[in-house]
Amino acid sequence: MKSIQKKQWISLLIVSSAMFLAVIDIFIVNVAIPAIQKGINGTEGDIQLVIALYLLGYAAFLITAGKIGDRYGRKRVFVISMFIFTLSSLLCGISQTAFQLNTARFLQGVSAAFMIPQSIAYIQFYFPEQGERIKAMGIFGTIAGAASVIGQFLGGVLPDTDWIIAGWRLIFLINLPIGLVAVLLAWKKLRDTPRQITGSFDYMGVTLLTSALICLIYPLIRGRELGWPLWSLSGLAISVILLIIFILNQRKGIVAGVDRLINMQLFTFRDFNLSLCAVLFYFLVQDTYFLINALLFQNGFGISSSETGLFFVAQGAGYVTASLFAIRLLPVYGKKVLQTGVVIMLISLIFHVLFFRSADVSRWIIYPVLFIYGTGCGSVLPSLMTMALRRIPVHLSGAASGTFSTFQQTAIALGIGLVGGVFFYCLNGQTSMQAYLYAYDVTTILNVILLLLVSIFLYLLPGEASLQE
Repeated sequence: MKSIQKKQWISLLIVSSAMFLAVIDIFIVNVAIPAIQKGINGTEGDIQLVIALYLLGYAAFLITAGKIGDRYGRKRVFVISMFIFTLSSLLCGISQTAFQLNTARFLQGVSAAFMIPQSIAYIQFYFPEQGERIKAMGIFGTIAGAASVIGQFLGGVLPDTDWIIAGWRLIFLINLPIGLVAVLLAWKKLRDTPRQITGSFDYMGVTLLTSALICLIYPLIRGRELGWPLWSLSGLAISVILLIIFILNQRKGIVAGVDRLINMQLFTFRDFNLSLCAVLFYFLVQDTYFLINALLFQNGFGISSSETGLFFVAQGAGYVTASLFAIRLLPVYGKKVLQTGVVIMLISLIFHVLFFRSADVSRWIIYPVLFIYGTGCGSVLPSLMTMALRRIPVHLSGAASGTFSTFQQTAIALGIGLVGGVFFYCLNGQTSMQAYLYAYDVTTILNVILLLLVSIFLYLLPGEASLQE
């Protein structure tokens, strides 16, 4: 029995490596963006795409990836996707141009989308007993939280590292040993899960969704820096048309044995719709916060990458601390936990604008301000999915969680395009500290407005204080 349990926990660590790598590659890039821009001699649009294309690849294939694991075997899909993720990390690390880097980042995002659903399914497979499964999912989530903090730290430290190669390249190359070990251990240790061949894939849905997202995000980012040429405006118009066609296509439901990408029945649940609206505006803020602060600290104030990374570790520490309490308070106080978190984030953003006025700002001010912001995030983010899925029937829960995650990643990419675009528009190519402060103030105020919209949609959710029904 002990041998079986040991194998279970070893398998948990193997599949958790996927979540670790997928999360760390979001946060490690956020802090290192200024160094990456200099390393590839990239434009403002290039560095927005470094973040956005990873998220687009992740969002577009997340739902499909779970179904592919059902059909072809989760072990095979996990091993192949982990290998491709590792290979794409290598390609990122040796990229010489912005085009090469962004192509590899998109491939990274796609492979991450295929890894994560297999990891979650393996936890359900290896831990069929509810108590052990909850414990395993807790460890899985803790590893994700740790990855976010470690990513922010390494994203600051590695670009300042003088080694054989440029330090910014190490933020991608450090994935190689972890990824290769995970591939080997997965191939040797993981058991394959029973295959479930149901309807054929919704190839049309995947194609429409991916095309629509690319036609939306790419012109949004490139169009601004090129003065909105005709192709960019046409791309935005085409994205709207493709999204309408995608929705009409998904409304057909299961036709001729094809499982649609998104179950439109989900949108008959008011809680789910309101929560998705809250998710949209929350995640428009999520990654742009890191982007504009990293640019202000490093390019505006001249603070080193390493010290910037330490500042963001304070934010991550606040997030982890608050999330541990939020998970316990949510069943008792319901949406009030999230509303409190949004208020904390709003207060902290006001502190950001008031205190971050020059390069002489006290480091002992930055740390607590970022920590406070992190506690707000930790009170909101882990509970958003719970609020969205609480009234969804069990038979729709898998489809709902996949749709939620796709919506979340798309919103982050959209935020990088929209809010990040406003930042660079206000910056207007200037490099002075005052120009960065002006751009920072405008976008932070914009983030405040977006968070106020989050609070409105949380207010509109059913008013019971508790989730204990």
